Amino acid sequence: MVDQKIKKRALHRAKILKGQFDGLIKAIEKEEYCPTLLEQSLSIQKSLKSLDSFLLENHLRSHVKHQMQSKGEDEKAVKELIRIYNLSNK
Repeated sequence: MVDQKIKKRALHRAKILKGQFDGLIKAIEKEEYCPTLLEQSLSIQKSLKSLDSFLLENHLRSHVKHQMQSKGEDEKAVKELIRIYNLSNK
């Protein structure tokens, strides 16, 4: 189940990211100054982290909450969160 407010915010962030990424591609094609490209890339990374937060919030509020209340599903929730945590720290 997806929280509709979070979905709306996540979609908005994803569309912003699409525009940022398209802008970066054009800037690379135009061979813009490297620090400018890096600033755009870092901005995209920051936006991705924001999107990650929306997605994680939805997962915690819906799926994890349900899994922790269901016998046998709690271990699955823990393993998923550990996997996500490990990916985020690489």
